[in-house]
Amino acid sequence: MMEMAPRSRIEVSLPARINVVGSPTDAVEGAYATISAAVELRGGATIEAADGIELRRPSGAHATFARGPIVDAGGFDVEAAALNALLRYAPELAEGVCRHGAAITTWTDIPVSSGLAGSSVLVLAVLAALRAFYGLDPRRYNDYVLAEIAQRAEEIDLGVVCGFADRYVPLFGEIAYLSYHGKLWHAPLGDEPLVTYEKLGDLAPALQFCVATTGVRRDSGAVHAPMRARYLEERRRGSGPLLALARQLGETAWRGKMALLAWDLEAFGRQITRNQELIDAMMRLCGGAGGGAGEEVGVLVAAAQAAGALGAKLTGAGGGGAVFALPVPGEEHGLADALRAAARRAGLSGCEVFVLPVAKTGLAVSGSPLGR
Repeated sequence: MMEMAPRSRIEVSLPARINVVGSPTDAVEGAYATISAAVELRGGATIEAADGIELRRPSGAHATFARGPIVDAGGFDVEAAALNALLRYAPELAEGVCRHGAAITTWTDIPVSSGLAGSSVLVLAVLAALRAFYGLDPRRYNDYVLAEIAQRAEEIDLGVVCGFADRYVPLFGEIAYLSYHGKLWHAPLGDEPLVTYEKLGDLAPALQFCVATTGVRRDSGAVHAPMRARYLEERRRGSGPLLALARQLGETAWRGKMALLAWDLEAFGRQITRNQELIDAMMRLCGGAGGGAGEEVGVLVAAAQAAGALGAKLTGAGGGGAVFALPVPGEEHGLADALRAAARRAGLSGCEVFVLPVAKTGLAVSGSPLGR
């Protein structure tokens, strides 16, 4: 039987992610790969003992619920989705929640709806906090399983058409080659392979990225949903223009991996640029605004290329969000200044520009779990 530790408190944090090359095959297709990287913008959660289930944010927003699944989230949809999903997959959690309540406070430094996996980071933070606080078996509910539960929380509970990179990269960190082989149909947990997560950081040069948000919020699910529906239709037929583009995207990932491991940043950058060209073609095919991934994205990608970036592309679903650029080593801050100037000229008043190293640490947990 679990006993309450009077002042038990867990703190977790996770980094944002960028899909460097190969995207959006993580969301659209289940036979290819991406190179994705965790970057040093973080979000997280704290969890401590409470009478009921309390959800809080630093803004002062606060809601209290009965101990169990949350039906009406009252604006805390992301947190409720994480709790509800974990309750479905971890029956022992239901017993713990019935015995002991918890107060969960989420926080983030990741710009909202920017294509940097901000919502996924918060889902993962709540899942990881609950796992630690209630002492769930870390072997049964390991980080691979947690990533898969997070994807189901967003796709099933939040109704967001989404893939897997955003749920794996914040947990595992570093820059990695992610294979999605066998995950095309988004089958129930246990009925398809886990993502293969191959860290590349020890074999590749240390990288920094210039990341520029457009200031235009976008719903990644709204972008991915029509694209994925069309892709699956073509996949069933065995042919089609979107299917052909996806196969070319798959090539950018493995060619990018070869270039990165050879320390050939120019060749790596060319695959990033090729990836953006393919994304624009996919978005035009699926009716994307601005003749591709979006006018704001196009402005920032062009500015990065004009300023000497080795490669540049959007980080997420398009239609807004953010762009990243791979700078020539040592020229990061000059490239960042060029992106700021381009944003000003384009009237992108909400643009934020960051120079971000790859985050070596994914999930970070501190504190004492319940009953320990």
